[in-house]
Amino acid sequence: MHRRAFLSLSAISPLTHLLPGFARESTVRQSSARELKTDLVVIGGGVGGIATALAGARNGLKVILTEEFPWIGGQLTSQGVPPDEHPWIEEQGSTKTYRTFRQKVREFYLRNYAFTDEAKKKRQLNPGNGNVSRLCHEPRVAVAVLLEMLAADLTAGRILLLQPYRLISAEMDGDRIAAVEVSRGAEGRRITLEAPFFVDATEMGELIFHTHTEHVTGAESRDDTKEPHAPLDADPDNHQAFTYCFAMDHQDGKDNRIDEPPGYKAWREYVPKLEPRWPGNLLSMEMSDPITLKTRQVGFNPMGSVLMGLMNLWTYRRILDKSLLAEGSVESDICLVNWPQNDYWLGNLYNDAAWAKHDLAARELSLCLFYWLQTEALRPDGRRGWKGLRLREDVMGTEDGFAQAPYIRESRRIKAIFTVTENHVGVDARAKLLGKRPGEFTAEKFTDSVGTGSYRIDLHPSSGGDNYIDVSSLPFQIPLGALIPTRVENLLPACKNIGTTHITNGCYRLHPVEWSIGEAVGELVAFCRSKKRMPRQVRKDAQLLTDYQTQLAKAGVDLDWPAEIARTVR
Repeated sequence: MHRRAFLSLSAISPLTHLLPGFARESTVRQSSARELKTDLVVIGGGVGGIATALAGARNGLKVILTEEFPWIGGQLTSQGVPPDEHPWIEEQGSTKTYRTFRQKVREFYLRNYAFTDEAKKKRQLNPGNGNVSRLCHEPRVAVAVLLEMLAADLTAGRILLLQPYRLISAEMDGDRIAAVEVSRGAEGRRITLEAPFFVDATEMGELIFHTHTEHVTGAESRDDTKEPHAPLDADPDNHQAFTYCFAMDHQDGKDNRIDEPPGYKAWREYVPKLEPRWPGNLLSMEMSDPITLKTRQVGFNPMGSVLMGLMNLWTYRRILDKSLLAEGSVESDICLVNWPQNDYWLGNLYNDAAWAKHDLAARELSLCLFYWLQTEALRPDGRRGWKGLRLREDVMGTEDGFAQAPYIRESRRIKAIFTVTENHVGVDARAKLLGKRPGEFTAEKFTDSVGTGSYRIDLHPSSGGDNYIDVSSLPFQIPLGALIPTRVENLLPACKNIGTTHITNGCYRLHPVEWSIGEAVGELVAFCRSKKRMPRQVRKDAQLLTDYQTQLAKAGVDLDWPAEIARTVR
């Protein structure tokens, strides 16, 4: 049986994609007024935005949190990306509340799913047993957990969730934001929001853009940053690939093939023009190894058999492992597709006048990859195509099985009073700078640390034609200076829009780091309100900085790495 997959520009724009039936506006503090005043406005309900709101509320602030997509949670949910995390995440290198989120995800599964007795005994249950994380899980489970974490504050009115609302304009008063305007959908109710502090937790730095806050996009030049992996010339349009993820399962013996997508033949023949070169067709099981850039062979088999030592893409980002559940509980594993084969790098979504064309093409690429897997992917038995593959609309909360929002790897980034560069966190760069061998040094120690993180500097192929840039890094700190704009006084970034470079964005953009940034920002606003100071004053005053860091530590925020981990090369 053939099933048709629908794709239309009006339905998939990342700026207008709001599905009836999933959109819901919080009833807490509902008012017909078109102006609302509060202590803190957070634009964007992704990972960093939620962490900001939770931190602000627990310190007594009234917070308005907006989200334009049907699900809160950003990378974890509407973008459909299981958490990418470092190996120490269970105990350190994040915040207490982030670790609480992770534990609550496990508890949700244990309460509601029929796990085997053996699976229940696992101290660190990984529902999907995916290769990329110790906690691969379904996006909607993350939604449920995040709403639970917000529930008491929503009911008490400490947090007002405006959803689906998106930012449409901002009003400035000199170097301060006076107000912002948000809209419910394209033609819905508009509300003006006023507050002493505003936070940009959007995936593409939308508040930064609307307030004309000084910022950077794309790649800086080597002369600007002194980074060994920076290009010789700056290119503001050179962004990392973005991806439309999708979820699928496999029904053995059934024919779920969709109609051939209109653009399939073009994508089937597409050979990436990257430097260094990509090994062949994008829709294939050959790719560039992210580190060596040599040809890497991978495999795909939803039946789970061994693939002659090759990595099985089916288990790479698997978000539900059937073998962990009682027999008959589910029909199949569920696989989340966020692979090199559906990374889109032919344009970007906020520096390119043709963003709508690129948005549509990225969705089309993912659909074509799915059709290719159904019809042409080589199987271990020598046949081609897995016609039992099925898009899982319910898993993604959409009508087609694709994510509600594109997975954005690179945002607009503020010009901050301090910028983290490769020389602060990169292994090779620091080895050359310090004249030492790896293992003899740590990442730069920041006296104004407000959090920690760890990930390789991992840049996916880019719209400027670069292949992977994937180099070793060290467990790092998040400096307060990277969260403070050079000019605008009451705007703070809370995700991948902080003062990093095109290069270091590659290790500061992951889920736990965004959460740590957001939590630090929420605590900072509360601290500034209590001390009647602004963020840059806190950083300049040694006693204020110490007091703020003490507040962070009491809240369960890790500010540094243990000595035995700090020198570890990732």
